[in-house]
Amino acid sequence: MESIVITWRELLIGVILILGVYVAEVLLLTRSGKGRGTRRSDELRDREMQSLEMEISSLHERFDKLQTEVEQLKSGQASATRPYSEAVKMAEGGVDVDQLAASCGISRGEAELIIAVNRLSQQKNSL
Repeated sequence: MESIVITWRELLIGVILILGVYVAEVLLLTRSGKGRGTRRSDELRDREMQSLEMEISSLHERFDKLQTEVEQLKSGQASATRPYSEAVKMAEGGVDVDQLAASCGISRGEAELIIAVNRLSQQKNSL
């Protein structure tokens, strides 16, 4: 059974769409209400519209900020894993511990661990 995953971005887009539908309903109801004799003051309607427009504007700003933060996090994760992926490739090529640590900017212990894991996986593959 497949699971449904909803990201924050999809959720925020959904909220914006719901608010848009709400604004459209308010506009339609206020226009149709005039014809039936239920008049609302123009001032009250204008205040409600301004309030809704401000909320939508605020949501757009928050969405843009969150999108920027996600992009920053994605680029940070990519740069954080890069030395290790390069170290694994170098370990597969047979580089020694000191050279691996110096080239990838990782500690000697990390380099030893990567080389040891690489050797174990090569041994398993050869069996």
